[in-house]
Amino acid sequence: MDAYRVNRDQISGGPVWFGSDLYNLNAKAERPATLDEMRTMLQNLLTDRLKLHVTRETRDGNFYALVVDKGGAKLELHETSSASEPFADTKEPRPGQEFKIAWHATSAPMDYLAWRLSQIVNLPVMDRTGLKGAYDFDLAFTRQLPPGIPEGALINGVAIDTSGLTVFEALARLGLRLERQKGPVDFLRIDRVERPTEN
Repeated sequence: MDAYRVNRDQISGGPVWFGSDLYNLNAKAERPATLDEMRTMLQNLLTDRLKLHVTRETRDGNFYALVVDKGGAKLELHETSSASEPFADTKEPRPGQEFKIAWHATSAPMDYLAWRLSQIVNLPVMDRTGLKGAYDFDLAFTRQLPPGIPEGALINGVAIDTSGLTVFEALARLGLRLERQKGPVDFLRIDRVERPTEN
């Protein structure tokens, strides 16, 4: 998902273990690199160590377009020099706060924000802002409850806190919005993969 910037629902094929077995990965780039370069390195690593081969497919589907609102974006431009995780989670997990999200973004490109949002709204999100470069911003919101979990439900005896802004309201404060659209969406089909071996 990270290497190809897709959601789980955009991946098909592959053996059962590919979606369930967990592995630790330790890797270090030889030089400073951009996020796009790091993605290419990760794709190459998966090809080398797992013999992963995928086919890209484009099909019509539903997605959100991340666009700039009428009043313009309220983001601080940040000059990026190398790849590091742009998002830091600033909210400590506490009972009842499982659906509260707080991101502090440092040097985050809009296509990266779109990918992270896609994991929240459960649809692909495509960057249509036209904003180049990388940005600093804070984004705090409450995730929508999954199907089957009612308002006031308890987790370990504590009621889920659903107060606060939705992701749509939080984006509006940054001068951004999500527009639901239908059109070409990228999918990945796993044609081949092998279990990795230890070093």
